[in-house]
Amino acid sequence: MKTLKILILVLLIQANLFGQQPPKREMRAAWISTVDNIDWPSKPGLSDKAMKAEMITILDNLRSYNLNTVIFQIRPTADAYYKSTKEPASHWITGTQGVAPGFDPLQLMIDEAGKRGMSVHVWLNPYRVQKDTTKDVLAKTHLYFKKPELFLTYGKTRYFNPGYKETRDFVASVVGEIVRNYDIQAIHMDDYFYPYRIAGQEFPDELAFAKEPRQFKDKDDWRRDNVDLIIKQIRDTIIANKPEVEFGISPFGVWRNIAKDSEGSNTTAGATNYDDLYANVLKWQKENWIDYVTPQIYWHIGFDRANFEVLTKWWAKHKYGTNVYVGHGVYKLSKTAKEPEWRSPDQIVKQIEMVRSLPLLDGSMYFTANNFLKKGDTLRKPLIEKEYKYIALTPEANRITRIIPQPPINATIAKSGDKGLLTWKAGLNNKKYVIYRFAKGKITDFSSSENIYYVTTATKLEIPNANFDKYIYAITALSTTQTESIPIQF
Repeated sequence: MKTLKILILVLLIQANLFGQQPPKREMRAAWISTVDNIDWPSKPGLSDKAMKAEMITILDNLRSYNLNTVIFQIRPTADAYYKSTKEPASHWITGTQGVAPGFDPLQLMIDEAGKRGMSVHVWLNPYRVQKDTTKDVLAKTHLYFKKPELFLTYGKTRYFNPGYKETRDFVASVVGEIVRNYDIQAIHMDDYFYPYRIAGQEFPDELAFAKEPRQFKDKDDWRRDNVDLIIKQIRDTIIANKPEVEFGISPFGVWRNIAKDSEGSNTTAGATNYDDLYANVLKWQKENWIDYVTPQIYWHIGFDRANFEVLTKWWAKHKYGTNVYVGHGVYKLSKTAKEPEWRSPDQIVKQIEMVRSLPLLDGSMYFTANNFLKKGDTLRKPLIEKEYKYIALTPEANRITRIIPQPPINATIAKSGDKGLLTWKAGLNNKKYVIYRFAKGKITDFSSSENIYYVTTATKLEIPNANFDKYIYAITALSTTQTESIPIQF
């Protein structure tokens, strides 16, 4: 076994290839939505066996597209898709809140995604408690029945009151428990901070404003500060428990319209993060409170009120040291879509190419996972044959201190005809492994995604058509920060 030499020539090749083929590092993620059983499980009350099979089908399907990350919704309404001491199991799993399945959904997701080389970001909604208060779904053990003063109702939905410090402390404690107990890459929150406005109804937080106004006279500024405080507290909680875990936000696609703020985008969106959801995302980026931002740019290229091209360029310009991944509305694809731009997968292909043309952007996330299965016939060909033809590794976060992995050890090959079994043992700080395959006699270019054969958390890999006369194999390790080791040859 010998260490492969990485030549300066590799860097030159990488520079020449940039823009000509898919990059080696690029976020390719899909949200797995559990609220209302959108993606998983398909309905409440399935057997454990059926739920596990559905999860594996989703992961196999996403892996077949060469996606590398899942964003798994584990707390859609102050409930749990994991083992929690703070909140009851979700009613969307078994049909009854507080009744858990016979397995841990998050741990299964981590284990099965890892086998397929995929990272897991866990997706939490900070404030939403009950989507429809006309339905009796809350378990009697829910915090709502112990501390009803922390909650309020807006429309038909029940929320934690964002104005109270006790709310922030509780949500941060939930995050802390998850980070301590699970081997995840990131905590992820979407656009649901303060809820989207309901016409003619004011969000009923006047009691909290009167009780805990801090220094504020203007309620809108106070609301933005409430969200600022919880974001900062969650950041601090993550760092205190596992500083290598990332914190990402997926906001609504428009921060502010230019008519309201000269720093805003050239858009005329009906709602914005800053003015309607009280989410001052740019502040969180500037203050180093988040590691990545994924604006939900769910509009087509050329849309007059919120043009995808305008917004991708705006978010690239407003990076402020975070990784920026673009959120794509793949759910809109339909042969009968009202907007003709969404009747063909060409829209998604063009969006991917536009994202790649902007070097300050770091990849894509797609809403939602099941759309790759349902619309596979139209999506698969353009993605697998071109845009996602090769596997890509996830980016390293700009704000996380790198954990340097040692290379794997004891790498061996067991040959049986044209079959090969690659085995190895973990070195220090090894979490995942990247297996490379090169044609014999060719320059071993570790910078090219074309040469990545597979990624996995396992310590062995069976290759059915290894073709050892033609190919050689090598392996590297990835740490929890997605940092890659030097390679070794089998």
